[in-house]
Amino acid sequence: MEDNAANIIKLTAREKSILHEIAAGRTTPQIAECLGLSPETVKWYRKQLLAKFSATTSAEVVRKAILNGII
Repeated sequence: MEDNAANIIKLTAREKSILHEIAAGRTTPQIAECLGLSPETVKWYRKQLLAKFSATTSAEVVRKAILNGII
């Protein structure tokens, strides 16, 4: 996955913004407040990112995104 992930993984604009906030170390409530979303919506996007990156933690999502030039 890590060789071509940037070409394979397609993120929406909202997923990208959530990913950048996660990478900045913000919590779900902080992301929700910053982006004007409910915490439940942010949790849903986090789950989407975990699935798209085949990851089990947010740290793993960020690591894979960095390694593949997505962020």
